Amino acid sequence: MVARSTRSRIRIPTRTGTATSFRGGPDGGPGTSRDRGQVTIEFLGMTPLIILTLVLLWQFVLTGYTWVLAGNAADEAVRKATAAQPDNRQAECGQAGRDKLPDAWAGAAEVDCTTVNGYVTARVKLWVPVLFPGTIAFPFEVEGNAGAIEEELG
Repeated sequence: MVARSTRSRIRIPTRTGTATSFRGGPDGGPGTSRDRGQVTIEFLGMTPLIILTLVLLWQFVLTGYTWVLAGNAADEAVRKATAAQPDNRQAECGQAGRDKLPDAWAGAAEVDCTTVNGYVTARVKLWVPVLFPGTIAFPFEVEGNAGAIEEELG
């Protein structure tokens, strides 16, 4: 039979606060005095990672929003182009495609409409902005396409 020690490795603080334990500080608190500010330092160390995560999430939101804007602009452009006179179709298509875009996206937007065998297609290219729309843009673009049958003009 093995004898076990009844002695604990953790000493319990006395009322006077002179005894310390391995887990608690001199006042019986959660840590020693040299642990003060540890949470602050750990938070400051994590702050760049938290900011980077938020920036990446915001960039994904901007990319998705640009995709939605491109699709909507193509729909508006083809709707207007199907009812326009053939000689004025490209101008009305371009105007309608840029009409509802926010200023940060409308400046560099490329809107193009073509008609083949009575089928009108609109293609809208938008640049994806970086972090703040209107400042700089990624070197890639989002494209939206739409198509509709040409209306009979009477």
